[in-house]
Amino acid sequence: MRILGIDPGLRVTGFGVIDVDGPRLRYVASGVIRIPAGSLPPRLKTIHLGIAGVVAEYRPDSAVAEIVFVNVNPQSTLLLGQARGAAIGALVAHGLPVHEYTALQVKQAVVGYGRAAKSQVQQMVQRLLALPGVPSTDAADALACAICHAHAATMSAAAVAGAAGLAKLPSGDGRATAGGRPTAEGRPTVGGRRIALRRGRLRLA
Repeated sequence: MRILGIDPGLRVTGFGVIDVDGPRLRYVASGVIRIPAGSLPPRLKTIHLGIAGVVAEYRPDSAVAEIVFVNVNPQSTLLLGQARGAAIGALVAHGLPVHEYTALQVKQAVVGYGRAAKSQVQQMVQRLLALPGVPSTDAADALACAICHAHAATMSAAAVAGAAGLAKLPSGDGRATAGGRPTAEGRPTVGGRRIALRRGRLRLA
């Protein structure tokens, strides 16, 4: 699966592309789209065309962007939202599914701490993707979005596989069985170990 992460901005829009194979991540490309100063409509067009060009070149399977929240400057938030809309519009126009995460979720997935500094995100992106150098702030943020979605997709697939495995556990005469035989205390087992359900969580006893 190939994932495109974007970090929209009216001056610089970052992008990052990674390939995902199970738990393995492989760096493909990253960079920035620089938007010249001027009136808003032409700048939004530059973002739209730039993202469209990235999609055409790298052909991702899905895309990721951060969710924008209102900050202390509502005008800046509004402008950022329009830049984000131009980028997402380009993604949707090319038929890509777009996934969204908060900045806290992205940092939590990449650094392990939702309030991490940008420098920490840059360093962890470099480490996770085995990059020869630290990526720029905008490219690192875009790659971090892609990594966040890769982790989420992997965890979701593992949960589905685990649920499917539990659904296949054999049963008989009202008690859980292992290999067709009732288990001790009527509790199901996996590899000879009893399964305990506590507060909705699965645990091997």
